Amino acid sequence: MASVVPLREKKLMDVKLAELPSWILMRDFTPKGIAGAFQRGYYRYYNKYVNVKKGNIAGVSMVLAAYVLFNYCRSYKELKHERRRKYH
Repeated sequence: MASVVPLREKKLMDVKLAELPSWILMRDFTPKGIAGAFQRGYYRYYNKYVNVKKGNIAGVSMVLAAYVLFNYCRSYKELKHERRRKYH
């Protein structure tokens, strides 16, 4: 028989759609909780892609791609006006 895991301890991928609102309300949205979530995400990324025995450029290139995409989205308003501008 499968053991029953409390809703508070379930991961997001294990939560059913009907349980999602109550699961979100159980999260810690204090500054300390948000900082802890970012720290866990950083360590998870670091241990999966950077801190490996046979590392390659994939870990760094994902961060670089995210940085480029973030800056493109941030400056899209200015770039949109330059698209149809004639230079002659």
